[in-house]
Amino acid sequence: MTLALMWEARAVEGRGEELLAWARAQEIDGSPVRRETFRAPQDRVLVITWWDAGPDAELPELPEPAEGLVTRAVHRWRFESVERV
Repeated sequence: MTLALMWEARAVEGRGEELLAWARAQEIDGSPVRRETFRAPQDRVLVITWWDAGPDAELPELPEPAEGLVTRAVHRWRFESVERV
């Protein structure tokens, strides 16, 4: 089974590049099958990691950025891969 962990944060206005650099520099314990980093308008950064694990597996996640770098708490989601129809 494949599990995708999504981590999304919104930087303080004008600090999007700093948040992006911070997210890219974060090491994740373990070895995800895949890791991708995205950016979006409004200084948002998204990191998705894919794991060979079940939905309840304990997996490492990116931490909260330093106070003052983001406008709100990080959003986190878990998605389980489903069979194509």
